[in-house]
Amino acid sequence: MSDLPTSVTINEEGPREGFQIEPGPIATADKIRLIDALAGTGLRQIQCCSFVNPKRVPGMADADAVARGIERREDVHYTGLWLNEQGLMRAIGNGCLDLLGTVSQTASPPFLKSNQNTTPEENAARQDRTVKLYLEHGIPVERGSIMAAFGCNFMGEVPHARVLDCVDTILRIGAENGVEIPWISLNDTMGWATPVSVKRLIGAVRDRHPDLTLALHLHDTRGLGLANAMAGLEMGVRIFDASVAGLGGCPFAGHKGAAGNVCTEDLVFMCHEMGIETGVDLEALIDCALMAERIVGHDLPGRVMKGGALSALRREIAA
Repeated sequence: MSDLPTSVTINEEGPREGFQIEPGPIATADKIRLIDALAGTGLRQIQCCSFVNPKRVPGMADADAVARGIERREDVHYTGLWLNEQGLMRAIGNGCLDLLGTVSQTASPPFLKSNQNTTPEENAARQDRTVKLYLEHGIPVERGSIMAAFGCNFMGEVPHARVLDCVDTILRIGAENGVEIPWISLNDTMGWATPVSVKRLIGAVRDRHPDLTLALHLHDTRGLGLANAMAGLEMGVRIFDASVAGLGGCPFAGHKGAAGNVCTEDLVFMCHEMGIETGVDLEALIDCALMAERIVGHDLPGRVMKGGALSALRREIAA
């Protein structure tokens, strides 16, 4: 076990992760309003939208308009998601986001089939072509990403060997294209992770690749998102994806109750109370979470947005 990190980086994914799964249409202006507010909290990376087939993900049909409407700040990276070359070319053509390349693998073949209608072999070839497109267009390759790393609603338990094969594939694709992958994210896409499995998988990856930087993308389907984040912190993980107010979920997870990423303001609160710096203004972030709840028009699962920040209570007591 590593000592707890003194600081962490939190990548905000709520505007993409959240609005992709909402059953009703969300106004483009409201999406932009939330992104602009999040940019004022100290978050340094916000995933704004995904360039995917609008027939499969209707909530992202306005991706181009969202990207064009953002009031950009120089100290924030505004990113997007794509799953294939067609989506990447849309993002390039849009020209309004900070394009950061990801080499993506999936540890569960049946989930890969459900999510992207492809096989592991086809996906590896696609990722190689995508890296070549990144290089052709001057897009930095930021990370690797492994979906369904902890378990899958279609195949059940995912052996560590499958995840390790995905890591090796990502590093191989990078090396063959002259690219060093800065870090790899282990994604609990369907909410199977527990604190024990988080530590075991991180340990297994580090046994093979001791110098590889790892990140966590945790979903809160069964209420263990923060506990799993804590396990990651205890293993020295310093990069997390999160979703404001707990927005979101995966529309292809095979589970109607699929929840979004670990809640951003809850994660920030936990880190701050342990003395771990995030660079985020928690009270401003709570305001964003409450805004997100008003936008979607129903309760969201974030807890700190309802309980409030202890910083405010401490000021009140001291006054």
